[in-house]
Amino acid sequence: MATQEQIKSIIEDMLKDFVEQNGFEIVDIEYVKEGSNWFLRVYADKEGGIDIDDCGRISEYLSVQLDEKDPITDAYFLEVSSPGAERPLKKTQDFYKAVNSHVFVTSYEPIDGSKEFEGLLQSYDEEVLVIEIGKKKVSIPVAKVASARLAIVF
Repeated sequence: MATQEQIKSIIEDMLKDFVEQNGFEIVDIEYVKEGSNWFLRVYADKEGGIDIDDCGRISEYLSVQLDEKDPITDAYFLEVSSPGAERPLKKTQDFYKAVNSHVFVTSYEPIDGSKEFEGLLQSYDEEVLVIEIGKKKVSIPVAKVASARLAIVF
């Protein structure tokens, strides 16, 4: 049985050419067990946003690939969807695109006494991201980022 990380890598490889040819971007892939069921979740996006028809196209393509190559031995449910308005920031390009956007970041250890930061992502340089929270700026080393996502301001 392949590990969750190996499965994610296999799925990325299966989708690589298809997403490039169709202008999609794979935001994240999850292979998780919830209760007694396994779920393979693919979060995709494209310039201008992704719709249900796009998700259907990706799902149909991936289903055929999965049937042919059969890399997952367990029974699972395939879900393809948009990452949503609060999309995760995982890749270097995600952080660059998010500069000047409102973000929510958690860290593995406290920085300036906190492990949660919400504010404007002012800058990112692959080593440090700077978040402006009110009138204060917090520099967070990328190596200490546990999770990051866009955040909606109400």
